Amino acid sequence: MKKALITGITGQDGSYLAELLLDKGYEVHGIIRRASTFNTSRIDHLNFNRHANGAKLTLHYGDLADAVQMVKLLYELQPDEIYNLAAQSHVRVSFDIPEYTGDIDGQGALRILEAIREAGLVKKTRFYQASSSEMFGKVQEVPQTETTPFWPRSPYGCAKVYAYWLTVNFRESYNLHASNGILFNHESPRRGETFLTRKVTRAATRIKLGLQDSLYLGNLEAKRDWGYAKEYVEMMWLMLQQDKPDDYVVATNETHSVQEFCEVAFGLLGLDWKKYVKHDTRYERPAEVELLIGNPAKAKRQLGWQPKVLFKDLVKIMVEADLELAKREAQIAALPAPTKSPFA
Repeated sequence: MKKALITGITGQDGSYLAELLLDKGYEVHGIIRRASTFNTSRIDHLNFNRHANGAKLTLHYGDLADAVQMVKLLYELQPDEIYNLAAQSHVRVSFDIPEYTGDIDGQGALRILEAIREAGLVKKTRFYQASSSEMFGKVQEVPQTETTPFWPRSPYGCAKVYAYWLTVNFRESYNLHASNGILFNHESPRRGETFLTRKVTRAATRIKLGLQDSLYLGNLEAKRDWGYAKEYVEMMWLMLQQDKPDDYVVATNETHSVQEFCEVAFGLLGLDWKKYVKHDTRYERPAEVELLIGNPAKAKRQLGWQPKVLFKDLVKIMVEADLELAKREAQIAALPAPTKSPFA
């Protein structure tokens, strides 16, 4: 039984990856930050005891800011594979907290790579770094490939570039099996509600049911390459199964604007997006990334991978899931107000 460690296991990608690895019979370990409230909603449906195939999920408290704990954990677990998915991943927010973003997204990757060395796992452990299309920023060619120069346009993008080159450096310096997955935007019903796509599908479905009356967004002209997160985690796993480590673009090779996303999402509900979507400068970035579109030809050629769920199907998946959520909200809203307790 292989043993995998996932940082960011409670996030969108981490939860899908944990499912995939458990289905493959892995012993899965995840790192979560200590908090006063539980933040495990995306993985609560997974069995924390042994599965029928012998797979097991275990969570450990930790933080990418704590190098000592990381070394101790790797000594203890001796994982075969490490997937670094943890990050401050909101690009707009990275302008507000640039130092924290750089520490977790950039230095955090370094702390894991150094922990692999300190624990003597260079020959045993394979490492995956979650790189990002935001590294391309002010794009130098269209579409973007593994050889396109980086020009990040946010503290988030800059931190990811640092982590990318650290991964390459450790691969070349210590012969570590370390790979970068340059993932373009990938979404799902598990996407955080402060992220653009989920913000749109949540608002559209709530507007449909009368729970909300408008949606405020920033730049509607920005174009992105949107794929399905559940498919993209398969590529993470595939990279670490190869004889030689490498870096791969994971994308759909299609680009669509924020406005198009709104049109499709509201249209699926029989609504005209123009009546509800309003512009708010608070949601614009100081330096915008206008166009992202990735060419996953290398992944298809070397790994036999290509996306199956494309733009309209992805929006449909998200709208249908959020419509069910909005219906439950509407049912709760329709309940009579509780009677005031005489002891209040």
